[in-house]
Amino acid sequence: MYVVADQIQGNSDVETIADGAVDMRRGNDQILADHLTYNSLTDEMEANGNVELRRNDDQMRGPHLKLNLGDNEGSFETPAYTLKRIPKVETGQPAGKPLVGRGVAEQLDFEGENQYHFRKTTYSTCEAGPQQNDWYARIADLKLDYDQDLATGSDATVYFKGVPVLYTPMLSFALNNQRKSGLLPPTVGGTSQSGLEVIAPYYWNIAPNMDATLSPRLLTKRGVEFMGELRYLGAGYSGQLNGEVLPNDRVFHGDRSALSLVHTQSFGNGFLGLINASRVSDDSYFTDLSSRLTNISQTYLLRQGQLFYGASWWNASLLVQRYQVLQAPGQPLIGHPYERLPQFTVTAIRPDLPAGLLFNFTGDYAKFSNPDQTLTQGNRTILYPQISLPMQTAAFYLTPKIGLHSTQYRLDQQPVGTPSSLSRNVPIFSVDSGVTFERDMELFGRTMTQTLEPRLYYLKVPRRDQSLYPIFDTGIADFNFAQIFSENIFTGGDRIADANQLTAAISSRIIDPLTGNEDFKVMLGQRYYFTDQYVTFPGQTPRTSHLANYLAGVTARVNVNTFLDSALEYDPQAKQVQRFNLTSRYQPETGKLINAGYRFTRDLLNQIDISGQWPLMPGWSVVGRYNYSFKDKREIETIAGLEYNAGCWSTRFVIQQLATAIGQTSSAFFIQLELNGFSRLGSNPLDMLRRSVPGYGRTIQPSSNPIFGTN
Repeated sequence: MYVVADQIQGNSDVETIADGAVDMRRGNDQILADHLTYNSLTDEMEANGNVELRRNDDQMRGPHLKLNLGDNEGSFETPAYTLKRIPKVETGQPAGKPLVGRGVAEQLDFEGENQYHFRKTTYSTCEAGPQQNDWYARIADLKLDYDQDLATGSDATVYFKGVPVLYTPMLSFALNNQRKSGLLPPTVGGTSQSGLEVIAPYYWNIAPNMDATLSPRLLTKRGVEFMGELRYLGAGYSGQLNGEVLPNDRVFHGDRSALSLVHTQSFGNGFLGLINASRVSDDSYFTDLSSRLTNISQTYLLRQGQLFYGASWWNASLLVQRYQVLQAPGQPLIGHPYERLPQFTVTAIRPDLPAGLLFNFTGDYAKFSNPDQTLTQGNRTILYPQISLPMQTAAFYLTPKIGLHSTQYRLDQQPVGTPSSLSRNVPIFSVDSGVTFERDMELFGRTMTQTLEPRLYYLKVPRRDQSLYPIFDTGIADFNFAQIFSENIFTGGDRIADANQLTAAISSRIIDPLTGNEDFKVMLGQRYYFTDQYVTFPGQTPRTSHLANYLAGVTARVNVNTFLDSALEYDPQAKQVQRFNLTSRYQPETGKLINAGYRFTRDLLNQIDISGQWPLMPGWSVVGRYNYSFKDKREIETIAGLEYNAGCWSTRFVIQQLATAIGQTSSAFFIQLELNGFSRLGSNPLDMLRRSVPGYGRTIQPSSNPIFGTN
């Protein structure tokens, strides 16, 4: 023990009395007071007048403190306190920001090492200053156990601007920023489809590697829906199970439900499994009950299981795949896709053959079935061995390749006069080549590296009559820079396009040699056909022109904060643009963001998409999105929001309007109050804003996860 004071008297073996500017230190404790008495026999200390206790980063001030220093038992009258803790993180992770809480208690009882008992206390994360009383929790009884990292309390009311906004008779939360079972604050919102919406979730921390959230959801127009989410993680496996049940929907007039499971499993020895399955009770489930554009636009719900095996130079997979088709009421009928029951795939690559040769192999067997028994059903087997000779230097590369694509069909439900057994053998030859030139250049006073990279790709595939072959999983591939260097203009294995063509492309990049950042890239591409098209997709008109559409693309980093990306497809025969996309982003810092984009595809798409987040004045910022379709003459999604950040709390007001079907929209509003490090109250728009406004950043960065809620 070390004591400094204006006056010290007594017997050091029995009692020490210090008066005036007392400063006593022992271990991690420092006590400041006007008067202090210490009894050496009982190891008890009593301090009066402007008492301040400093313990590590904790500070407490009050008029009177009595404490047994050995047992750490005693009491502090009317202390004003500040508690600071560094949150626990996983090994190897960076340290988190300190968790800070402050308040005033009628009495603090010390009940042993790391044990605090507050009576009639307040609690807030607001720092001392003009906003220190903007929000606080008033708790009748609060115990902090830093050995168990657990807090328990009773009779707690949260006040915001002096108005009570949340009450709970019991309170329990973790002190180490870790998960803790308990009720989460209710969220309140609403949509035009379902009316006022209230969700009261309960979080269940089942085990260190498993948790669940159970969330009753009141929809005033429809009834009460029960939602649940289970997450688990183990050695070699992980997954998430979601379920929703809405008994007797008063608008739909029936029971409704949804279920989804995603599970991955490593079996060891190169084996890996995956299950991804979803189902809903009816075709309008997402349209009526979801506010996510990605859910509302879903047509097919996937149900598949897959088993992988990976070896050193080959791998294999076994797939079982089905779909649930969601047919929107009043819309054109949707065909049911073929199901793979099952599909077996093998791929292999050997780059170590003599003379520098490289061997590739792809094998695929699939059994295709369809609930529509009027359609062709059957099996398809594909064997595609290839051999190539890559020749490469630092400046250029040249890769000739030849392969044989062999396909066998065994079919049922074939039209009369069509054979049930079909076969196709197609040799495929290609040569891919490219050169890279570099030079130094001066750009705005900076030394940069410019490249010029021409590329030529020749492809030869003979004609094969495939008019009798079924269409199981094949479509016309998108025309883009990746596709013009591919072997087939079709996706899937039911059509092998004939080809005698040459593709030419050139690209140029400007690179910062110090950082490696690519500041600018321009690409031009064109394909020339030496013969007319023979193999077609059903309903497709054969190509007779010898020139494909021109492709162009530009990507630019204008400065450290501004990015541009554009792509163009131009039809030289019709002399018109077929597709054009332009997107840009300006983001000087978190909370300052502007996205602007335009997407055009002739006869299909014509949209603008503008979104952003920007401060208006100190503390205030706006966030929004406007996605409009000129083709449909309607808004796809509109978001308007206002945010205020006060440092230790923030609030958000957000309105969303979402297109659900032709002529229909769904509107929703979100009002949220976030008390930093403690709770979020109201309806949560954060997930929606992150999805709809790319680059969105929260104006308030919490020092910890909320006590009453998690992300």
